[in-house]
This record gives sequence, structure tokens and C-alpha cells, in this order.
Amino acid sequence: MSLAEKIILSIAIPIPVDRLFDYLAPNSVNIEKLSPGIRVKVPFGKSFKIGIIIELKNSSDSPANKLKHVEEILDASPLLLENDLKLLHWAHRYYHHPIGDVFTSALPTALRKGKSSALSSTPYYELSLLGSKFDLALFKNAHKQRALFELIAKQKHPISQKEISSHFRLWQSSVKALLKKELIQLCEPTQKTAPLEKQTPLPANTEQQVAIEHIRKNNMHFSVSLLDGVTGSGKTEVYLQSIQAILNKGQQVLVLLPEITLTPQLESRFNARFSTKIETFHSKHTETQRRNAWLNMQQKKSLILLGTRSALLTPCPNLGMIILDEEHDASFKQQEGFRFSARDVAIVRAKMLNIPIILGSATPSLESLYNVQQKRYTRLALLQRAGSATPPILSLLDVRNQYLQEGLSPTLIKMIKSTLAKNEQVLLFLNRRGFSPTLICHSCGWTAQCKRCDANLVVHYQQQKLRCHHCASEQFLIKSCPACKSEELKPLGLGTERVEYALNSLFPGKKAVRLDRDSTQRKGSLEEQLSAINSGQVDIILGTQMLAKGHHFPNVTLVALLDVDSGLFSIDFHAAEKLAQLIIQVAGRAGREHKKGHVVMQTRQPEHPLLNTLIQQGYSHFAQAALAERKEAQLPPYTYQALLRATATEPQLALEFLSEVSLTISKQAFHTLLLGPVPAPMPKRAGQYRYQLLLQNEQRKSLHLLLNAIVPEISKLKLARKVKWSLDIDPIDLY
Repeated sequence: MSLAEKIILSIAIPIPVDRLFDYLAPNSVNIEKLSPGIRVKVPFGKSFKIGIIIELKNSSDSPANKLKHVEEILDASPLLLENDLKLLHWAHRYYHHPIGDVFTSALPTALRKGKSSALSSTPYYELSLLGSKFDLALFKNAHKQRALFELIAKQKHPISQKEISSHFRLWQSSVKALLKKELIQLCEPTQKTAPLEKQTPLPANTEQQVAIEHIRKNNMHFSVSLLDGVTGSGKTEVYLQSIQAILNKGQQVLVLLPEITLTPQLESRFNARFSTKIETFHSKHTETQRRNAWLNMQQKKSLILLGTRSALLTPCPNLGMIILDEEHDASFKQQEGFRFSARDVAIVRAKMLNIPIILGSATPSLESLYNVQQKRYTRLALLQRAGSATPPILSLLDVRNQYLQEGLSPTLIKMIKSTLAKNEQVLLFLNRRGFSPTLICHSCGWTAQCKRCDANLVVHYQQQKLRCHHCASEQFLIKSCPACKSEELKPLGLGTERVEYALNSLFPGKKAVRLDRDSTQRKGSLEEQLSAINSGQVDIILGTQMLAKGHHFPNVTLVALLDVDSGLFSIDFHAAEKLAQLIIQVAGRAGREHKKGHVVMQTRQPEHPLLNTLIQQGYSHFAQAALAERKEAQLPPYTYQALLRATATEPQLALEFLSEVSLTISKQAFHTLLLGPVPAPMPKRAGQYRYQLLLQNEQRKSLHLLLNAIVPEISKLKLARKVKWSLDIDPIDLY
């Protein structure tokens, strides 16, 4: 027996089974070069899978003659280092999710598929000796070559292809021509030992300075700072100055954002401030772009990573700080597969590494405010808008008994006209895309419903489609009622597309743009529309919640929420918090510079306490009242929850499965409140019937001890093979 055969490799393989798989090392490999964190290709069933080495050991519970050999070792050195593995082990234990899925979730898609982990070098260019003495007049008619030559000549350091492409389209032929003429040459990028600021920091006001100083004093050890700043208060400037202190020490910084739409905007600010290389990581990038960004951070070639939730687990061997912008945002919670909270895992990562983490928001989550009360976090308040900007005026607009033109009341129409007359911009918010949420027959009352979901089909008039926003099924817009054959089919309710048509009719000669998932699908379209807005080419901005997050529109002075009532009534106890956050975030788009802002909320519930508390006392008072209600009702963050979901093609299967789980739990000695099993708020989705069982305990430890005991037992139930089930730890909604 060879030396390699004595070593057993425990491999994490991305399948929905919570266990590691043992393999023999290849005979040809040097065992000393194997370690946890290296990818391998292994035979699995009738195919091959990419896994990650988790452990090297000398024995296995499986008989030696049953163990297969690893097919191929894919990496010369570990992609996941000791600290990365430690964090992933914690996440596996806390979220009770199959270990193979947890570990491979740390890899970008290309590396999960087994593609090379070797970085392809990016070409850099500089003037040659001949180029440094070249007379520009000799270019004559070669205008593109001259422009490119001048760009390279201006640089104080070598310039990359990425930088060139940001200035020129179709630049490749000009580069080839300049290389052929020996006016430029390929070179290595300049290595900067200490990244320098390209732009002078903005002067910080007193509140910003207090926050910056506190963060700097605590940047050598673990601390959680909740940067609680009203919209427009200059949180980004606090981030930038805090980051500079970390970069000056040669350390890396991870900045997480809730939405892809915010990444280009923040990237441009970072590029303007820092001369170090900045990586971005989000789902709109290609697999190769994400792989390269991941590897550049993993190999310490880059110091700053801007990304969405999926960037959280990127290895950063010299990480010095983590920042979560808009920490309250639901986008930080993964809702499918490995259901982790990026905010919570980021805090654990910072604690393990003994580094600071900043959580920023104008509307902090109740969990974070509770942790401030418990002295676990430090609250850094920014209560004043930066510069000369003043807070907007918030008011309710009672639309009861008023005639609405596609959701716009006469008073609001008058306010829009007045704002436009002053050459100021208007922002209208409606968190419902499409033309209309329902198609109804005026003759018999039939409504167009999705056959696969308990939901109505949404009218998309421009595309002449009926589409389900839950399962994505669609059909052509019908002309007559299937029930009574009448042609009296009417769109019922409002969507952004319908309001857009009304705006073009009500305000002729004014430019309105719609920003929602439908209108921004084409690559680059969002950037084009944002550029048009900021250059003054747009008068009215209409959109969904993507408008609520971080955008800076200096000339917007009127913001109107067309329908706040839709969020006031819900079976989910999180709903009030989410609505309050949404209102304040949207309101924050108004009056961000020297012009006064006005925020109007159209409602049929003008006496509602939530709306009045927000207007009269602000988000902070609402949050304290909401926390008091949660405490009295014994709801999170004063208790801890886990939601067990089950889906099946037949409703009885899911119900029986969760009933068996409930019986299994009742046999345990842990005193845990069980609610259910009950149908999900949307009982049928994408052809599957959905049921759920909620577990609640006053002690986090007791809840997890119970889950440790029952999760293996759940997998053994016969019905577990006939249903799809998942466990959601610390659920942020009950849908």
C-alpha cells in the first residue's frame, strides 16, 4: 500500500445531505501538498463532482475497500484558508444546512464548476523610451491613436486595459498600432505600498468627526458600530475616511451593499477617492469577472471589495474592516438554499478576526437597535444632513372620496405641476410593477389567476402579457373572458407601467422615466437613466423600491408615495418595521442639497398610528414603540425563531410531514413553543403546496440544542423523501 492510500480525505460535496464523504488520495500526489480548503474532482454516483477537502485523517467509518480515489486535485494551494474554514464551520452549525452547500457557497460559480484558480494577468501599458520623446504632430490623421497615446502619457503609473476601456470604445486596434510603432510597451502594474488618496476628504461636521474618531480608536480590535444616520447625513464620507485608516496599514476592506444598483454609484466614489485597485462582486458580472475579483482578494492583489450578499464569504487574508451599508435591508438575508444572514455572519466573521465592523442605516433594524440597548453595539448618530441640506417636510394626503387619475389625487397633480414649474424634479414611488395587478371581467367577475400559484396574473400592457410575479409563468393578454366570453375585461389596480402612461398624458412635454425591474433589464439601461436624471434631462422619476436605496438626486424636491396603505395590514409581525423603513428611505430622496424637500403620502388611513408616529416623531420613536410591542408579545429580538417549511405536489403530504416533525419535537425535553403546522400565507406556489411550522424559544442556545437533536431525525422520516423541506433560522418573514 502506497503512502497516499493511508490518507483519507473528508470532502464536502454540494448535495442536500448533511455529511462529508471519505475518499482516498490519488496515488501520484504528494500528501504534504494536500490540506483543507483545496478543491478536488471526485467520482460521485455515475458522474463527477467538485468538492472541497475539509479534513485529512488516517481512518474512515467506511470499509477501506469501499472508498474511491479522488480523481484530480484542482489547486496547488488552499483557496479557503484557516479563518475561512472556521467561519464556514460556524455557519454550518448555526444554520443547520448541509455542509457541502455551505462550503461551496464560498466559491464563485466558475470555481464551483472546477475551472482554473490561476489568475490570468491583465495587460498594462506605459510609454516606451521612443514614445516619451515622440512629437504628437506626427500622428496626423490617426486621431484615435493620438487620443490614446495622450491618455497613457498623462498617467503617472501604468494603465490597464480596464482603465483604457472606461475612456474609449473600440480601443484594441489603436493599442496594437501604438505597440507596433513601439511608442508604448507592455509592463507590470505599479505596486503601491501605501494607497494614497486621489481626492481630498470632504470636511466632516461635528457628528461625522465623532463617528470617524470612534471608529479609528477601535480599528485594532473587534467592535460593532451602528452608524445611525438620517438620509443625506454623509454616512459614505464616514466610510471613506474610516477605510483610509485601514488602507494605510496595508489591510483589506470588505464593503457589502444590499443591491446591485448601488454598486456602480459607490464604485465611482471609491475610485475618485482611492488609488488602490477596487474589486466589485455581484450577479450582473460574468463568471470570469466574479472569479477574478474573488481571486484578486484571495491573493491580496486588491485591497477593497464592493459587493452584494454573495461577496461576504470571499477570502480576504489581510482583512482589516467590514462595512454593511443599509444594514436593515432584507436583501442581506438569503431566501433560498443556504438561508444565511449576511449581516449576522459578517459580525461573526469580524469577531473571529478581531476587527471592526460598521453597520450603516438611516432606519436601523430593530435587532440592531436592541443590540445597542444591550451594549453589544455602539450607536454613532448622524442626525443632521451634510452641508446645507435640511430634512424634508413629511405630510399625509387623505385621498378618501377623491377622484384619482390612475392613482394621482387632484392635490398631488397640482403639487407636481408647481414643482415642475420651478424646474425641480419629482419622484413618485409605487412598489408594484406592471400595468395592473389584476385583470377582471366587468360582466361576471372572473379574474385572471395563475394556474400554478394562489395569485393573480399581473397585466404587462406594453408587452401584451399576463405574468405571474411568483413563478414567472406568462401568457398573452387575452381579449375576451374565458368564463362568459364578454370583452369587458378591465385592468384593476395600479402598477408603475400604468402610472407611467398617466404621467405622459397629464404632463405633456415633460420627461418621465420608470425605474423598476422590467425597465432596467437591458445591460447599462439603469446607468443611462440615472445619468439622464442627474443631468437634468428627466422631470419625473417613477419607480419601485429600487429608488429607496442610496440614490442621490440633488434636484428632487417633491417625493410622493402613491399608496402607503398596501403595507399597513399584514399577518407578518415584521411588516410594520419594513413599511416604516421603506417610507423613511424613500422620503430621504427629497431635498438632499440646498433646496427644501416635501414628502407626501397618499392614504385612506390618515389616523393610522404608524404613519402619524413617523411624521410627528420620526423613525427612532417608532422603533422604540415597536420594540416595546415586540417585548410585550415575546417576539424577536426578545425571543428566537426557526421556521420549518415543507412543499409537496399534494397538500396532505406536506401537512403530514410537518405533523410528524411536530410529534418528533414534542418528545424532546426542550421547552419550545410550536406554532402550526399551517398553510403558508400563499398556500400554493409554482405548482407546490406549502406548509410551515414555527419554533420559538426564549433562549437561542436551547433552540439550537433542540435543532441539533431533531434535524438528523427529520431526515430519517419516510415522508422526508416525498417533500422538499428547509429550515430558516432567524426568519425575516413568514411567507
